[in-house]
Order: sequence, then C-alpha cells, then structure tokens
Amino acid sequence: MGRHDRELAAGIDAVRAAARICRAVAQRLVTADTLEKKDQSPVTVADFASQAIVCQRLERAFPADPVVGEEDATELRGAAPALRESVLRAVAYELGGDPGLAPVLSWVDRGRAHADGARFWTLDPIDGTKGFLRGEQYAVALALLEGGEVVVGLLGCPNLPDGAGGRGLLFTAVRGEGARRHPLFDPAPAEGKPIGVAKVERASEARFCESVESAHSDQDLSAKIVQLLGIHTEPYRIDSQCKYAAVAEGDASIYLRLPTKKDYREKIWDHAAGKLVVEEAGGRVTDVEGRPLDFRRGRTLAANQGVVATCGPIHDEVLAAVKQVRGK
Repeated sequence: MGRHDRELAAGIDAVRAAARICRAVAQRLVTADTLEKKDQSPVTVADFASQAIVCQRLERAFPADPVVGEEDATELRGAAPALRESVLRAVAYELGGDPGLAPVLSWVDRGRAHADGARFWTLDPIDGTKGFLRGEQYAVALALLEGGEVVVGLLGCPNLPDGAGGRGLLFTAVRGEGARRHPLFDPAPAEGKPIGVAKVERASEARFCESVESAHSDQDLSAKIVQLLGIHTEPYRIDSQCKYAAVAEGDASIYLRLPTKKDYREKIWDHAAGKLVVEEAGGRVTDVEGRPLDFRRGRTLAANQGVVATCGPIHDEVLAAVKQVRGK
C-alpha cells in the first residue's frame, strides 16, 4: 500500500468524471457555427462543470482539503441564465440527477482556497481552451501538494490517441512511486502501465515540444534554441499540459515554456501535475534559470521564470542554450 493510495484513487475518480463532462459538452455544444463566431460559451460551460465535479468528488473523499482552482463562481452567478442552465445540465448528466444550482455554485467556489496551507489540491479544469474548441488537445490537470511539494499528479487528456483506435489517456504520478498511463474512459486495468522518458543522451537527438498558441511561449526564442542545439526535426506542437505527458512518455524530450513578458509568472495549476508526471517518469523540470519550481509562493510560481522540462540527461545542455539565447 502506498502512502497516497486514497488520494490517487480519489483523484482518478475526479479527473475521469471531469473528462466525461468535457467530452459530452464538446460533442453537444461545439459546432462549426460556434467556431466561426469564436463563441467561447462551450468551453465556459465545460470549465465550470469540470471544476464543480472535481470539487464535489474531492469534498466527498477529503472534506477538509482546500482546492486552489482556476475558477470561482462569481462569473457564473452573473452569467446569463442559459449558461448557468447549461453548466447545471452538464453536472447533472454526470451525477445522474439534478443537484440544484446552489450546490453546483458551492462546489465551484471550493476552488477559491489560498495556496498557503500545509496540504491542498490545485486544479485546472480545462487546460488548453483553444485546443478544446478545436477538438484537439486539452487536459484536466489535478495535483495534491503537501508542504509545498507536489506529491500526486494527474493529467486527463481526452483527445490523445490511446493506441487502440480510440482517444483518451490518463497519466498519474505519485512521488517516489513512478508515473503511469491509464485509459481515461475505461477504468480497467486499474493499475495502469508504467511509463518512462526517452533514452536521449544528446540534445541534437531530441524531439522538441511547444505550444500550438504562440502567445503562451516565446516561439522565436525557442526556434533559436533549437537551432543552437542542432535539432532538425519539426517541433511537436500540442496544446496544454499534454506536452508534459509527451515528454513523460518519450514522444518528445524537450518542452520549453519561455516567458513572453518579463514580469509574467506561471500559475501553479498549469504545471504542478505535469511536473510530477515528468519527474516520476525519469525526467527533470526546472525554470529557465535551472531553479526548482517553487510552489510555496501562492497561486503563482512567483520565484520562477518560465519552465524547461526534459528527459533528464540533456537538461543542463538545454539550459545552457536557453541562457545563451536569452543573453544571460
């Protein structure tokens, strides 16, 4: 028995429930018309419903645990009745009955906790909103932190190919116990399959992974770093924390998140789960200066700039190239 078996089981249950909701909302509400109009309402519905169901599951399993989430219910309370009704319908679909609006708002509001306790969960209910709308990659990202350390991490990736003709993968990691891959929508086999990073010893042999959206990372700098490292393969562009999963599984060996603004700081829910999955798969994750990611500073990684994730052996080589290109 592992020390965090109960937490892992509760996290798997919560992420799978959220992924089912997100998939159902995407199938029902994302249409050619909404995309043409750049209508964000489907992802708004899925975002709130995903956070509500995760917080409901965690409240049931660990009622004393705070949740640091991306959303709270303020916007939802002031939203048009049709949007609130859509969120309620999405949650009711998963629960098998109408819980009422007040409980749903309460569950969403559980995500308002401060990131300053000895133990809390952090949640991104939909990481990669544009990927969600395009029918491409997004993730439900959930992590448990104790004493400022990520001890359990889960990434639900509803649109990643599962290798058997379907889509949907779940990546889990527990500190000191390795990383695993599971079917996201099929609960068996429960134990999952161990995963590991690619065996790459030189950066020139690595595959590089970056965001589809150029606003999320400085891709001009990334291109210069890739050139300096002697990498000639096309970058693997993928939305959300699915990039961490790609590194953990060996589909890529380098993921760079380079700040586009000097004062920008990353949010903890955008990196906590993915960081642990990569590290437990044998990789390494730091900021662009080589410092460990510091989750003791509240809702942002206030002591860090950017993120560098690699398969491990090439990490210092990549950091040196990042430093050279950034002129530091």
